[in-house]
Amino acid sequence: MLLLLVPVALATVVGLFLLWPSGEPTRAQQAAEIALPPGMTYPEGRVVSVEPLPCGGETGAQLQCATVVVEVLDGEGAGDFQQIELSADVVAAGVEEGDTLVLTRDAGADGGASYGFFDYARGTPIVVLAIVFAVVVGLVARLRGLASLVGLAFAFFILFQFVLPGLLAEESPTLVSLVGSAAIMFVVLYLAHGFTARTTTALVGTLFGLTLVAVMGSVAVSVARLTGITNEETTTLHNFDPTLNFSGLVLAGVVVAGLGVLNDVTITQASAIWQLNEVSPELTWRELFTRGMAVGRDHIASTVYTIVFAYAGAALPLLLLFELYSQPFLVTLFSSVVAEEVIRTLVGAIALVLAVPLTTAVGAFFAKAASTEAGAATERRMTALRARFAR
Repeated sequence: MLLLLVPVALATVVGLFLLWPSGEPTRAQQAAEIALPPGMTYPEGRVVSVEPLPCGGETGAQLQCATVVVEVLDGEGAGDFQQIELSADVVAAGVEEGDTLVLTRDAGADGGASYGFFDYARGTPIVVLAIVFAVVVGLVARLRGLASLVGLAFAFFILFQFVLPGLLAEESPTLVSLVGSAAIMFVVLYLAHGFTARTTTALVGTLFGLTLVAVMGSVAVSVARLTGITNEETTTLHNFDPTLNFSGLVLAGVVVAGLGVLNDVTITQASAIWQLNEVSPELTWRELFTRGMAVGRDHIASTVYTIVFAYAGAALPLLLLFELYSQPFLVTLFSSVVAEEVIRTLVGAIALVLAVPLTTAVGAFFAKAASTEAGAATERRMTALRARFAR
């Protein structure tokens, strides 16, 4: 197994070295800097007063907008009081005195700095939830759970420092996503589960699944002619840099999306095989594989549901829109927006399903090999002890 993983690890390191972004601004970044006002900052402001008023005069009297006075809490204008207009959707979500808002401050506006509403301040609830999450993971999973959090931090480092800049730098989306994903899996799996044959088995299955995702995804995206420009975010990216490979971005998204599910399935299968072998060491490779696949089939069934419903939940507003459109079902299903999600789901599910028997077979082989080696070592020790007592 090491004969396979060592070359893959070396190729991953070489890929990181060759594809690592240079740090020079890309065309998209340069366009974004031009489009966004220079000197724009995002201070926080506390709401001092709220004055409701109808939106849009008589025609919009049923909608409530508001004018609020906020005290700027940080930045160059800290301590200043500013009047901000709020739209109906912001007011509908609830704005009261004492609330904290995130503002925009345009220092280059005519007549001096101007302020506007940007978003609600959500730092406190998110930080509290993150702390609770870390504490719960540490208490339940202990050192292994804390190691997984460190691995998660490394994964985000690779995503934000290598994968995303690499995609914007017009490198091959397939290579960037595969190299970045492989680097994440090497570190995350061994960090969370230790340098064991069981972890190596899971890594082999995960890398196999990622390769399948890349190959099948590339074929599916090409055959289905997915443009990748299907929502507001990709349209904005296209406006910043129309030369980006948007079909490749779809493929990169499929690869990155498969990381978590493949990791979950392969490590579970590897653990199941090792546990079965420890409980019943007399099982043959075939019996161990058969029982492991019984566990794997249950896991496949539940995880396929997880993939499908996760995508359905993320795309719920889009599905609601299609529910309102008077289009035939198949026309809607095969449209570029829905087809992208369908292909993403199917490619990930196929790779997941095929990774299970491979991981199970590799795990059964190495679990039996480890048992045989352990048995032989024990027999050698017993032989040595008998020879010593015989003298």
